[in-house]
Parts: sequence; C-alpha cells; structure tokens
Amino acid sequence: MMEENRLPYIDKIIEISHPYLINIFSKGRRNELLDKVEVLKNIENVNDVITEWTKIFIEFVKEDFQRLYQGTNEELINFIEQKDDGLKIIWGNCLDVMKGMKSESIHLMVTSPPYYNAREYSQWRNMNDYLADMRKIIKESYRVLDNHRVFVFNVGDIFDNDKLTTKSVWGKRRIPLGAYFIKIFEEEGFTFVDDFIWDKGEVQSERHKNGNKPYPFYQYPMNCYEHLMIFHKHRLDETRYPCPVCGTLKVNGNTQSEVGLKSWECKNLECFERSKSNRGKRFSLKTIMTQGSQKEEFTISDDFIKKWRRDIIKFSPVIKINSKGENKLGHTAPFPEDIPEFAVKMFSYDGEYVLDPFGGSFTSAIVAKRLNRIGIGIELNKNMFRECGINNIKNNFENDLYENNAIAISEMDYE
Repeated sequence: MMEENRLPYIDKIIEISHPYLINIFSKGRRNELLDKVEVLKNIENVNDVITEWTKIFIEFVKEDFQRLYQGTNEELINFIEQKDDGLKIIWGNCLDVMKGMKSESIHLMVTSPPYYNAREYSQWRNMNDYLADMRKIIKESYRVLDNHRVFVFNVGDIFDNDKLTTKSVWGKRRIPLGAYFIKIFEEEGFTFVDDFIWDKGEVQSERHKNGNKPYPFYQYPMNCYEHLMIFHKHRLDETRYPCPVCGTLKVNGNTQSEVGLKSWECKNLECFERSKSNRGKRFSLKTIMTQGSQKEEFTISDDFIKKWRRDIIKFSPVIKINSKGENKLGHTAPFPEDIPEFAVKMFSYDGEYVLDPFGGSFTSAIVAKRLNRIGIGIELNKNMFRECGINNIKNNFENDLYENNAIAISEMDYE
C-alpha cells in the first residue's frame, strides 16, 4: 500500500483525526482511546494498524451508545459474555430477559414465535392481545440487535378465531400472521427485505377438503407453506467512522444507500485510494463490516447458495411422531435446522452472538454452536421443555463430547 512510515502510522491517523475525535468523545474517553491504541505503535504493517484502529474505534462508539440504556442486568450480561464452548440457555420471559441485555449486543436473531392460540402453551384472549405482546418483544428485539444486522423470522398463517367479533365456531377464518408481523416490524423500525416461502411438502390433513361436495364455493386450499421473513435493522447513526482505506476520520457525509444507513466519503487527500476524478473512498459502517470480512474462512459454499437462490424453497418439517404415535422430541412445534442454518451462514460470522427469543427445543442455539457461533436460547416454559431441550442438545452432539463437557450447557433462571 505504501512504504513503511518512519513514525508509527497510528500517530498519523490520530493527528489527522484529532479535530473530529474532540467532537465524538469526551476528554476522558479520548484519553482512554489514546491509551488503548498505544499498542498499535508496535505494528509495522499499515493495513493491520488500520484494521485494529477501526475495531477499537467502533468498540468505543458502541460502548458509549450502550451506556445510554440504564436497564441492564449485570448478572445476565456476565452470563452471556462468559467465555465458554457451550450453549447458553436462559429460562424466563423473553421480553424481561431482553430488557436486561445491552443495546445492540446481539449479532443475529432467528426465531419462530408461538402462533396465536395454536398450542396449549400459547393462548391469548384475542388477536389484539397477541399482537400487542408480539409488538413489545419486537420493539425490544430492535434495541438488542446490533445495527445493520438481520432478524430472520419464521411464521405461518393459521386457521382460527381472532375473537374480536365473536367467539363462535363460525368466527374461524384464515389469519394472515405474516402480513400482521410485517406491519409491526416496520412500525418498530425494521426494514422488510425478503420473504422466502417454505414449501412444507404434500398436504397430509383432510381439513377443508369437503370431498362430499365437489362444487363451487366448497373447496379451500390447505395451508402447506410458511414464511421466512428477512428484516434489516438500520438505526440512523450520524457518528463519523474511519475510512477503511486510510483509517482517518477526515470524511464527509454522503447519501444514504438505504433508509437509516449513513454513508461517508473520505476527504483525506493523502488517502491511498482515490478515483480518477480525485474522489475518496465511499463507505458505511455496514460496508466496513461486510467488505472487511470478505475472507476465505467466511466463504459460503456454492451448493448452499444455490439451495437458497429461489425464494420458494422446499424442505420437510421436523418429524416428531414415531411409529408408535409417540412424540419423540417432547415438543409440539419443533424448529427444522434448515432455518437457523440459513440464517447463521448467511448473516453472521464466527464467534458472534445468535439469539432465539423463543428457544423451544433450542435448535437455533444448537445450529449456531455447530457453526462456531455463540448460541443463546430464551424459553419461558422450563417445566414443559427443559427435558426435551436438553435431550435435543445431547442428541445433536456425540455423548462422549457431551459427558466430557466439550459441549457444555450453561443455564440461567431469569426472574
């Protein structure tokens, strides 16, 4: 990129960036930052200096933003941030648990919520109460999800009574939960990006068939699909970030590439990369993350990309009932691994936090662990699902590894 500087390159970054550091950080925080980057003077490779400086700078900005929220629970944070090789299971109400988390501390969320009155453990007085509870959870999810990150949300439409007009049997109808959730997500700040249609295969039920009345107005389709909806979080952040090429903060605001996604253009005339028209590097906090991670270890296989190339994808639901009519999983609505595998591979990196607020049998956390992420599952119904959850984890890893605590299970009861 350039000849080795006679002085440490971090000194040049600080010199050019000093006027902007004054506006971004308090004096005390600036001094902390300068102390933190002192070690970079020992690094000779300029690219490495820029990379490490940028990481430290973003970390400081994140810490200052997180301090704005006063509702964190230290015991919970220590549990989540404890370094181990296991799965993190939190027993409690996901809304309460997330309220105790740091802002923007989760890198990916993937879940399937309890469907309105579809199971004995998920009952509401009416549809409005259900959607109001879901809205609170989505609102808190927006706070804890890191900026410019993704929430993968699996939900299916149901046939039930919304109980808003009548509680009688004739009040049953098809309820488009997917449409309702898109509206809530967008009202709470998320951007709706994609809707994969999960084709669940051939219809097994005889419901709606009306085989004895093969006439007009008597035939209705049986639902054989669900939604895998992709939502982005773009909280508008006006913080000036370092140019990924030269590392300085001498940048000017540029147009937003998406709603809520602030872009910048480098104005450092000594930057190592300028266009023929002498324009500087254009970038955003998101491109710092994505372009800086275009490395071989993060490559997604061609076969996996091809599998998810179409937005209609077919894979079977989890088979939970064995030949004896017994539920071998202990859960009435188990989550197929295809969904969290897609989410984790497509929208996260090694070592990042993946949260499923409706943990169930903890398939999302298991898949995240298998793919070298930190899997966190929150589940309300400990008495109902602990046994099946633990068994699901054991069955997904070799028993000898589990017994030797190579796959540890960290549990916390959150009151």
